[in-house]
Amino acid sequence: MGIKDASMPRVLEGLHGVQVVNRSSYRDDEDLHHGGFDQSACDGSGIVGISQGLLIRQLWQQRPSCLRPIKCSLQGDSHIGETIANVLTSMPFIFLGLRAPRQNLNTALYANSLVGVGIASSLYHSSRGEVRKYLRWADYTMIAAASLCLSRALREENPKVLMAASTLLLPFQPLMVSAVHTGMMEATFARKALEKPALRMAHNLHTVSSLLGGALFFADDCFPETPYLHAAWHLAAAVGVGTCNKLLE
Repeated sequence: MGIKDASMPRVLEGLHGVQVVNRSSYRDDEDLHHGGFDQSACDGSGIVGISQGLLIRQLWQQRPSCLRPIKCSLQGDSHIGETIANVLTSMPFIFLGLRAPRQNLNTALYANSLVGVGIASSLYHSSRGEVRKYLRWADYTMIAAASLCLSRALREENPKVLMAASTLLLPFQPLMVSAVHTGMMEATFARKALEKPALRMAHNLHTVSSLLGGALFFADDCFPETPYLHAAWHLAAAVGVGTCNKLLE
């Protein structure tokens, strides 16, 4: 016979050997005996899903450095005069892109990429705040894309594996992509200058502008507080790009 009076547990609490148990405990026992316990909460599907997510995150964090985004330098444009100079010296790339030969798809892609270089550079140098680091990345990436397109326009027989790998690495390592394809372009320019005497003057000018541009690039990196170094590098690079257009004519 069950005890229905709610006051009875308090009466029985003092008796030796008597343990008072709440009714909720009886309900829990009944649930266990009658299958009311939800066993799906203890299955391995949830644990497996969490483990897979952690594994993917660990693999992504341990990816090689070539697949990690570059750390862009955001120095420069310390005052309005330097910003104006950097934006104005970005305009020649747009002009060169509009004037570049467009005989086929590859040369058209290169010409459009030059326009993109000028636009990305202008947007970066005129930007401020949090968006600046993203525009810096876009600036580097557009330069790398232009070097990739120029390499393709000059040599259609480039290895497909190299072009595919360069395209894959473009968002992560634009500086490395730029270095590889700029080197390929320099080799092609030197070879064609030997074959065609008409290109030797352009090649000599290209060599001087490239050396000057490289020196200004490293000087800008080593002495970021020096004003107008970056604008000077823009001009030297624009001269070098203009001589490269001679190869496509």
